[in-house]
Amino acid sequence: MENEIAAKKLAELGHITRLSIFRYLVKVGDQGAPVGQIQEELDVPGSTLSHHISRLVSVGLIKQVRESRILYCIPQFDVLDELVEFLKSECCTEAKCIR
Repeated sequence: MENEIAAKKLAELGHITRLSIFRYLVKVGDQGAPVGQIQEELDVPGSTLSHHISRLVSVGLIKQVRESRILYCIPQFDVLDELVEFLKSECCTEAKCIR
């Protein structure tokens, strides 16, 4: 992962509402959650939530899937894993590895 890409992903997670959305989605797991459920759980106004979700989608941290009239937000664990590995890649040396 390039620094610029990682910085964009981290910047989006640097906002308290987006971080809360992403953490909630990680907790619910691979199946994701309907937008309405996220709104209810986090008590975020609909238009505000939509804005923050679109920012997370734009950097690939979540994707949206529509099933009939329900729009699900699904965390992209592979993208999260890649970002975490990018952050950890420089912390380990032969003599010492921070975990």
